[in-house]
Amino acid sequence: MKLWLLAVGQRMPRWVDEAYADYAKRLPPETPLVLKEIRAETRGSNTNADTVMEREAQRIEAALPQGCRLVALDERGQRHTTATLAAELQRWRQDGRDVALLIGGADGLAPRIKQRAENLLRLSDFTLPHGLARVLLAEQLYRAHSLLAGHPYHRA
Repeated sequence: MKLWLLAVGQRMPRWVDEAYADYAKRLPPETPLVLKEIRAETRGSNTNADTVMEREAQRIEAALPQGCRLVALDERGQRHTTATLAAELQRWRQDGRDVALLIGGADGLAPRIKQRAENLLRLSDFTLPHGLARVLLAEQLYRAHSLLAGHPYHRA
């Protein structure tokens, strides 16, 4: 099973790229985390948020691996502890399908993408910068993996 992180936005600050890469490389080869950056829609005077989200949704759909489980990050998504995320990761592994984790652009994900998702995941009650959300998600996936593997990284 492969974990795909499809994130709207490119050219993140160096610290984001480095921190994300550090956590992604810690995951085992049988559960790699692969980042696909999706070009954000340029917002002009004639484009509203719905148009922007729809255009980004089209790019997300074009980048999705075939037959994958969709997990959309959303402020109204399900709250997880590290232990419940680890249990979810275990279920995903048992299912065997690739998992695409989606981070929307500045306006979020189009409603149809969220409706299509099998899970909505909430990272925090806080609003997070998109780069930080990438890092936090990668760290929590690694932490969930380490918990399942009995690795001492997670000490709760």
